[in-house]
Amino acid sequence: MEVEVKLRLPDAAAHGQVTTLLAPFHRGTHRQENLFFDGSKSELSACRAVLRLRFSDRRPLCAVTLKAKAVLVDGVSRVEEDEEEMDPAVGRACAAEPEKLMAAESRVLRRVREEFGVLGFVGMGGFGNVRDVYDWKGLKLEVDETKYEFGTCYEIECESADPDGAKEKLEEFLKENGVRYSYSQVSKFATFRAGKLPC
Repeated sequence: MEVEVKLRLPDAAAHGQVTTLLAPFHRGTHRQENLFFDGSKSELSACRAVLRLRFSDRRPLCAVTLKAKAVLVDGVSRVEEDEEEMDPAVGRACAAEPEKLMAAESRVLRRVREEFGVLGFVGMGGFGNVRDVYDWKGLKLEVDETKYEFGTCYEIECESADPDGAKEKLEEFLKENGVRYSYSQVSKFATFRAGKLPC
């Protein structure tokens, strides 16, 4: 189970405020491409699950992830997640021809095929993300600029075993520095599927 605090930033100005404030704690920038897949008969979406291939300019260069039964309440996301690294060449071949996911050697893909009875895969498209990573006050913060075909979203994510404590610390920091924010109401994938930015 992956548990994350997710706070939405309203615009590029708020994103700029946060990245400037956190600059002394910056540990790296990741440029990511996220592509999503379902079973050819919607076997995954019917079970509130999705398969993701993520390509990045930093390790892991390619990862395959199964996410299921996501719940996002009061800025805290809980989702079942199973992830493993994949050879980027294999990942690119599968992205170009989703049916190759049926034969690719992967524990996660084998699980998807067996547990969900998937007999074929279809691509759903995806989106790009620029992720700045910070080590701040004992927390690993990820500040995202997510670019969809229909607009851009900004968000702070923080995976934590104590999400309420992490959220309190983050909210205090944002309020002290006059940064506008709100609790994220939907995941990036849900926004992508909706085809419009959250209100």
